[in-house]
Amino acid sequence: MELLTDRYKDNISGVLSCYDRIVLKGTLPTACYAEGMTGYMFRNNILIIDYTKFADPLRERIRANAEQLATSNNISIEFVRNSNARKEDIVKKHFDGKKTGLIHILSAMEACQSYLPWHDKVSHKSFLKSTQGKCLHYYFYFNDPDIGFGYVRVPTWCPFQLQVYFNGHNLLANELTRQGIAFTMLDNAFDYIADFKKAQEISNSLDVSKLFKKLEWFSDLYCPVYKEFKQTYHWSIMQQEYATDIVFKKQEDLKPLYEDLIATAIHTVKPANIATFLSQKIHGNYEGEMGNNYNIRLEGSRIKHSMGPVSIKMYDKFQKILRIETTVNNVSFFKHYRTVEHRDGTTSQQQAPVKKNIFSLSALTEIMLAANTRYLTFISAIEDNSVGKKKLHKITTSKMKNNRTYKGFNFFNKADQDVLVYLTSGEFNISGFRSKDLKKRFKKHTPFQLSRILQRLRVIGLIKRIGKTYKYYITTLGNEAILTALKLKNIVIIPQLNYVAAA
Repeated sequence: MELLTDRYKDNISGVLSCYDRIVLKGTLPTACYAEGMTGYMFRNNILIIDYTKFADPLRERIRANAEQLATSNNISIEFVRNSNARKEDIVKKHFDGKKTGLIHILSAMEACQSYLPWHDKVSHKSFLKSTQGKCLHYYFYFNDPDIGFGYVRVPTWCPFQLQVYFNGHNLLANELTRQGIAFTMLDNAFDYIADFKKAQEISNSLDVSKLFKKLEWFSDLYCPVYKEFKQTYHWSIMQQEYATDIVFKKQEDLKPLYEDLIATAIHTVKPANIATFLSQKIHGNYEGEMGNNYNIRLEGSRIKHSMGPVSIKMYDKFQKILRIETTVNNVSFFKHYRTVEHRDGTTSQQQAPVKKNIFSLSALTEIMLAANTRYLTFISAIEDNSVGKKKLHKITTSKMKNNRTYKGFNFFNKADQDVLVYLTSGEFNISGFRSKDLKKRFKKHTPFQLSRILQRLRVIGLIKRIGKTYKYYITTLGNEAILTALKLKNIVIIPQLNYVAAA
């Protein structure tokens, strides 16, 4: 399979795979759950009923720290009343793209984790219960010399769960600047890099330990009250995006190609394809959501394929960059081989869900890059007409077997269409089908005619027999043929004839 990047290499400036949006969560290990916080209060001789008295001074220290940072950086704290307002747009009014350090501070009343003092009348024990409340949050927006533009979200109420956002493209841009590699950017994408190969090497060498130190520095600066608990923050991944950008030299080179890709992907990507992109299997008891979504934005059109907490998107940025992007909101969706610690103290190497802590970023690089690559391979096959011609020839050309001729399938023949369309039943994709299943649909056919149909489907390569049974499943080529038949009928022939009739 010739990839799209090879086929159009003369029109492409370069290809770069890089982290895009990264959102991390910081929690204090013994304070982030009710039992842990209850234990902390007991150890420090604080009455459960006095929880509010304990938390109030910490809230005031957070506020005082925010005001001190605003004063020392000659900025004001802006309160956001509209919950639908896009905070980044507000901040960029105060940012010239060059200033480093603290840029702006926003505050907003938002939901937060909280605890409620509780006394059990049966056990006569007092403890804290988890609850949801609202408190003032500060958003400290920064332009850091290492990781670029982002923010730290700090709640003013205990247990002070932090949120940090930054973009991997900005992190890479800062490193390219340090190493003297010229580049230009459009929003959060590179439209030119003097050395794409070197940029990819830098992107692949993300130093998580360096990032961890930066996060510790953020917590010291923006939420110093955490030291009250005599522990450091545990950082986990809330959301992560990994993008593969194919940068075209000219907009006119990408535009016609992208239009064909997006139009075809809307109709060809099925649940089984989505699972394959993400290295998953669809089981009969899978209850998560799956599907495709196409929309048109101000920036252009986009198609998104989702499976549970993960999605893979394709869109054009500024009609010059073809981006394939995998997004995960729960990294444990993915599995990989790693060391697993068992309750008896032993360890083993086995496939297990990816851990949520930030030290899984390296493993996720490989997993999400593989997903993008599988999608690139898929759309390359869509766009490669030579592959389609070979498949069309295989499906429609008659074949000889055991001195008998089996006709190819004619997409314009109603009898052939009826057979192909019937095989699209969801139950057949899961458990396969038998001759008796065809008999239910084609009641006027004799057993010999049904046998002939099955043999014809097998010889042409649209179905395959399961072992030594009399059960069959649809091949990949079969699925493609069925999809083509449906498209011809519903998307091309009927609308066109309808148009002609109306004219």
